[in-house]
Amino acid sequence: MLAVVVSRADVASERIGDRLLELADWTEHEDERRSDAEGGGTYYRADGVELRTFDELHLHLDGAAAAFDEPDLLVFASRHSGETGPLLTAHATGNFGPAEYGGGEGSLARAAPNALRTVRRAFAEYAPDGYDVGVECTHHGPSTVGCPSLFVELGSDEPEWTDPAGAEAVARSILALRETAPTHYRTVVGFGGGHYAPRFDRVLVETDWRVGHVAADWALEEMGDPRASKAVVGKAFATSGTEFALVDGDRPDLVAVIDDLGFETVSETWLRETTGVPLELVGHLETEFAAVEEGLRFGAPAAGYDDDFAVVELPGELLSAATGVDREATREAVDERALAYDTEEGGTVVAGPAALADADDRRGVVAALAAVLEPKYDAVEVRDDEVVAVREAFDPELARAAGVEEGPAFGRLADGEPVEVDGETVDPEAVRSARERRFPL
Repeated sequence: MLAVVVSRADVASERIGDRLLELADWTEHEDERRSDAEGGGTYYRADGVELRTFDELHLHLDGAAAAFDEPDLLVFASRHSGETGPLLTAHATGNFGPAEYGGGEGSLARAAPNALRTVRRAFAEYAPDGYDVGVECTHHGPSTVGCPSLFVELGSDEPEWTDPAGAEAVARSILALRETAPTHYRTVVGFGGGHYAPRFDRVLVETDWRVGHVAADWALEEMGDPRASKAVVGKAFATSGTEFALVDGDRPDLVAVIDDLGFETVSETWLRETTGVPLELVGHLETEFAAVEEGLRFGAPAAGYDDDFAVVELPGELLSAATGVDREATREAVDERALAYDTEEGGTVVAGPAALADADDRRGVVAALAAVLEPKYDAVEVRDDEVVAVREAFDPELARAAGVEEGPAFGRLADGEPVEVDGETVDPEAVRSARERRFPL
């Protein structure tokens, strides 16, 4: 169940609450166990969601989940304050350092990485014209909610807080969270970067990875020496439900602490390259080949693949020749057929070997590489043990035999123009010969 908290101390929250009540089919209920100020009294239920209103400002509402009937996810419908113009934003809560605005010092609430991804995508769909959308780093309370939670906010000043269109966009984004699992195993903790976390927003939008807690540069400064704050770093992983971290900037001490805790620091490249690929397969292939950072790349068949694979060598001379003809087409030829393959030059040049679902698939890769040669050659044939490429070209020996002297006449014949020799026309086709190039398999 999705729990929604509305605060009477927040005008934007009340406007969002009003829109929520208009957008779904609610039933009204009474809770006499709790005071009206603490979420009791009149509350509302619709399919998969319950809405309660509190007097206190959200960031001081520790333990808010206790007012609801065992929610899986809790959303604080809130205003956003800042000099950012019209903005829809969301974030996890807690404090990496001192607790200036609710919560506890060095205390983090359970994040909802999968819900954050869903709501960020809903923002993009529902945001009114003129509104930016994004996410923020972890900041302010509460630190103890009772279930995974996030703030979903309308900002950034009074005109937006009372804007019906903005409130409706946030309300629709919240309702998009019904039946959304709050967490997901493909999640990273974020460290570093600005308050509005552009790098981690890219991860949410452009990969299939989720983002849990994010400690911006200023939060890391407040946290202090990561070695002395090892417990806080560990909490970020525990409350995000992951073992992976993405670190923005050069932070060797922090990376060392992450490693000491048994977690793994990955790069944005790794997140992009592993998108759609089962992590067990990623692990096996990185062990078999090399790390993504060292050039391993995953092909289209790797998406969702969870079976055995065969490692094969790609024919070096053929691969090199195809790369020389068309680098991008060569990579596409391998990428469309291989689970994974090694690369050079920052992942732009296929180097081999390759992992295939079946060793017999190597023949298909060879045929695709041979096809890349076709624009350069007149004929390309794939045989059992070699690829033969044939190209007809100007043959100086045939030209000499026809009485043509070296010089400008050679150039004209090579360009396909006929020349005159002692009153006779020498046709360029008469001085061409077929040249073969063989690529062993």
